[in-house]
Amino acid sequence: MERFEYAVKLTSAIEGGFVATCRDLPQLVTQGDDRRKALAEAADAMDEVFAAYIQAGLPFPVPTKPKRGENQVSPPTETIVKAIRIA
Repeated sequence: MERFEYAVKLTSAIEGGFVATCRDLPQLVTQGDDRRKALAEAADAMDEVFAAYIQAGLPFPVPTKPKRGENQVSPPTETIVKAIRIA
C-alpha cells in the first residue's frame, strides 16, 4: 500500500462547526467544533469504519487523490498496523 491517507471534505454545519465526510469511505460522517477538531474526529472515525471492514472481511478501499478543498487524513497508527497485518 503506497499511501494510507484519505481525502476528507469539511462542510460548514448549520449549528456551527464542520461536518467531515470521505467519498472513499461513505460510512464516515462526523463533525467538530472547528476545522482541526473535525479532521481529528475524521481520523478517529476511520478507526471505527475500518473495524467494520475487518469484521465483515472486506478489503480497505484504495484512497483516491484529494480534490480541491479536501484534506488528506490518516487513520490512527494502530489501524494502519492492523491493515498491514491483514494484507
